[in-house]
Amino acid sequence: LLYNIHVSKGAKIVEFAGWLMPLWYSGTTGEVLAVRNNAGLFDVSHMGRFIIEGPDAENLLQYVTTNNVSKLTPGRAHYTTLTNEKGGIKDDEVILRIGEERFIEVTNAATREKIWGWVNKIAEERGFNVKISDETFNSTMLALQGPKSVEIMGRLAGANVSNMKRFRVSIVEIAGFERVVSKTGYTGEAGFEIITLGEESGNPEKTLKLIEEIERVGEDYGLKFCGLSARDILRLEAGMILYDNDADETTTPFEANISFVVKLDKGDFIGREALARQAEEGVKRLRVGLKMLGKSIARHGYKVYSQDGREIGVITSGNYSPIVGCGIAMAYLPVEYSKIGVKVKVEIRGRMEEAVVHKMPFYDESKYGWRRSA
Repeated sequence: LLYNIHVSKGAKIVEFAGWLMPLWYSGTTGEVLAVRNNAGLFDVSHMGRFIIEGPDAENLLQYVTTNNVSKLTPGRAHYTTLTNEKGGIKDDEVILRIGEERFIEVTNAATREKIWGWVNKIAEERGFNVKISDETFNSTMLALQGPKSVEIMGRLAGANVSNMKRFRVSIVEIAGFERVVSKTGYTGEAGFEIITLGEESGNPEKTLKLIEEIERVGEDYGLKFCGLSARDILRLEAGMILYDNDADETTTPFEANISFVVKLDKGDFIGREALARQAEEGVKRLRVGLKMLGKSIARHGYKVYSQDGREIGVITSGNYSPIVGCGIAMAYLPVEYSKIGVKVKVEIRGRMEEAVVHKMPFYDESKYGWRRSA
């Protein structure tokens, strides 16, 4: 929807999950640093957006997701997963409750069609009284992220919105049109995601006015337009999952180290039996962070070895971190190798390079991220 504005801003455009998206504008490192120190604006309209409404909307989402939807009052959101019968992750998502019987389900771009089919199938099979509409191509989604995003949002929408707690949602007028604003993001920083519903694909007038206003206000705060490359590094620094890389249908939320999204006591849901069994028996592998000890960078697919030379895992995501100042990565390792401080080796172009299991987020949380000191 916003292709022309990206081109006008000088973006390097690439294809991603069927979308033409900005990879970077001024340069990846500068965009990463802008978000960590000031503010960045991302177009994340490639994410799927379903509106689920009706008397059984809560019941449907409660059954197909692992987190407890009944705890969401209108104006709240949460991170969750959808799992298959074996407890494997079909998608990791954010659910926004925007009314008593109205929700927005935000899916990954690559899983949108799969989840659309799955949720509709379950709704039909179980006779849930709901209406489900795919609004992905009739709406846009922007992410305003970084420590200065709060001040920018304050000038755009007022203190009631800018001072919202994390995972809160507000429907508010900005730049002349109604927006769904949530205190969420994929960078580890304070920030907001802004959904504009009812856009025309050939003429996204409402969103263009929003971008103009954010750009005008953001000029005072060092705001930069940011692309997918910066977003991938930011989420990796924050220890966040990229679906299909760091999780898939063979991975459970417990193995992915996001057990907080599984509420076994909420009642029945798809995958509950398998996850309850795994919770009792324990996992054999865990997603961990790895920090490279030299100058090398571990990439997706590189093999991980124990110090005595046994292959123990594979890198799922890896890149250079401008904030940490070295290569960082994620991998699934046997539980006995998952403790922080354990040293391993990564095979990079035929050489064994040293790495150490590291906490996630990788950065100093007193200086960066939403928990940073005031």
